[in-house]
Amino acid sequence: MPRLPSLKALQAFRHAAETKSFKLAAEQLFVSQAAISQQIKTLEQQLGVTLFYRRTREVELTSEGQQLLPYISKAFISLEQGVSHLNDDPNPHRLTLSSLPSFASRWLVPRLGSFQAKEESLNIHISPSIKLDSFDDNLLDLAIRFGEGNYPGLSSKLLMRDYMIPVCHPSLINNRRPAEEQLEELPLLTHERRPTEEQLRMLPLLMDDSPDMTDLWPLIDTVLGLSKTGKGPRLQVSDSNILVEALLSGQGLAAARFSLVYELLERKQLICPVPIYLPTHFSYYLVAPPHHFNRPKVQRFEHWLRQQTEGISQSWEQFKQQQKIV
Repeated sequence: MPRLPSLKALQAFRHAAETKSFKLAAEQLFVSQAAISQQIKTLEQQLGVTLFYRRTREVELTSEGQQLLPYISKAFISLEQGVSHLNDDPNPHRLTLSSLPSFASRWLVPRLGSFQAKEESLNIHISPSIKLDSFDDNLLDLAIRFGEGNYPGLSSKLLMRDYMIPVCHPSLINNRRPAEEQLEELPLLTHERRPTEEQLRMLPLLMDDSPDMTDLWPLIDTVLGLSKTGKGPRLQVSDSNILVEALLSGQGLAAARFSLVYELLERKQLICPVPIYLPTHFSYYLVAPPHHFNRPKVQRFEHWLRQQTEGISQSWEQFKQQQKIV
């Protein structure tokens, strides 16, 4: 098997042969005319034949050049089609998403109706998963992850940042049963109505032991003064969705992601008993192979998603003002 010439030389030959001009070939390939001339000269030397007759204002293929051109053109067309197919969407009418179960159920799914109303021809499939699903089978279009943004072999786009805040059910602070909370609207906790350190230490602790909480809970524990009790958590979970359900049923105090509880705070189903927060080094990211972000359906979904998450940022600013958090 003879050694094949370089692709650059073959590409230079193709463009020069099709345009009958070294100058036009250079313009199409964004190189100098001298570079095209040198590439073709090298190709002729390697093949041991003359491929062009050099004229004053143009070039003309020799019989050997005419014989070679169809093969070179067909080969490059095949290569271009192969590369193009990599970016093709095998399922243009199906959007498959992978998301954390907590984010999918607490935030994403309740809002998807507005996106589906605009995208009636698009079927949406959501795969809730704590771990990042594989893109190897080309069925998954996009993943929404909560992490540091480092996903080998994949591109990640920052969607939004999040904050950890202490939250609990109102009944644990004001001594009213959950059923009584529905009888009257609860006021915001003011400075005068904040629980004392002793009251906080008496609250059962709920802990989310997922990776993003590993370093944060000890900090909140120290800030709240809970570590002085020496008690361990009453309940440990690895899914924030379960943690929120435990909070809603009045089982204790926990550090939770603002994005998952802000609507519950607005509806006063949960409260923040102490005006503190901690930024987390984990954030929400859109994750996929680079070419997936070129798919029209992914671009439309990303645009819609960013519009929706603006509401979380606005709610955070209002929350900080109400709680007088600096």
